[in-house]
Amino acid sequence: MKQKAVLVVFTGGTISMVCDPVSGALRPADMDKFKMYIPELFHGDIRIELLSFDPLIDSSDVNPPLWSRLAHIIYDNYSRYDGFVVTHGTDTMAYTASALSFMLENLNKPVVFTGSQLPIGTLRSDAKENLITAIEIAAEQDEDGQAVVPEVCIFFDTKLFRGNRCTKKNAEWFSAFKSYNYDPLAIAGVHIKYYPHLIHYCDPTAPLRLRTKIDQRVAILKLFPGIAEQTVRAILNIPDLKAVVLETYGSGNAPSDQWLFEALSDATRRGIIIVNKTQCVMGSVEMGRYETSLNLLNAGVLSGYDITTEALLTKMMYLLGENEGDTPLVRRLLQTSLCGEMTVE
Repeated sequence: MKQKAVLVVFTGGTISMVCDPVSGALRPADMDKFKMYIPELFHGDIRIELLSFDPLIDSSDVNPPLWSRLAHIIYDNYSRYDGFVVTHGTDTMAYTASALSFMLENLNKPVVFTGSQLPIGTLRSDAKENLITAIEIAAEQDEDGQAVVPEVCIFFDTKLFRGNRCTKKNAEWFSAFKSYNYDPLAIAGVHIKYYPHLIHYCDPTAPLRLRTKIDQRVAILKLFPGIAEQTVRAILNIPDLKAVVLETYGSGNAPSDQWLFEALSDATRRGIIIVNKTQCVMGSVEMGRYETSLNLLNAGVLSGYDITTEALLTKMMYLLGENEGDTPLVRRLLQTSLCGEMTVE
């Protein structure tokens, strides 16, 4: 039986840190020291190879070029490994996982993101359990030799979530992530229980396609009581702006002020794509359900359904980059589920 192989890519984050014995400050660990903390990784049934960014990157500094770099690493090594694990800082992990779910078209192998809330060298660190389980998931295959979870995921504290359905919910608990509108793909206890009916499968005969063109000319406009007209117009009139995530109330509602309707209408007439995303962590946008969302519909604003802000923002960047100049196509695809990122009613 062929030994399974997993590539672990270290980008940075808390999981890659150790405590300096003199100063007490956290600093990046080199690979030799990391291996010392988890020696059992290299004595099991899975062949594990490590690749580390140099220098390691704090998740606050993550940007689209890093997404592209990660996507290229997976694409270039796709035939050599059965799965991939990416260690990443938790603060922007959901953005990176979402971006890669779009960049890696026809993905048929697992790409599992993980990290930790405590550094690998601390006594109570969650790093070890998260990493070992993520590797096991990345290598898991069915009786036909096909990957059990062939999509971009986040594994954290016993739960495996679809990457583009996740958001970071807590800065202190080990259960740092939550997928509010989609159930976990797997739960790890004594055994790992998978839920195949929730997993996204591509055509296994389709080749992996790398799509890394990104257009960063997007913005987030979050509504709040008392928001000023000049604030809204300042954002909507950013030079060369292409698309906006409009974070609204409840099921997609906004103030009924005439100036807001006119500002949004003017922006959509100029070709700016505006997508309605609820500020609630659970639930979906329902355009037209209340009178306060009819103005948005009439202004040309699109529904974001139950997509996360992280997924919507990265999807916008991806679609604008890959379909430059084709606004009607981008508008249509923004309301289409490409890889399970939203539930379209």
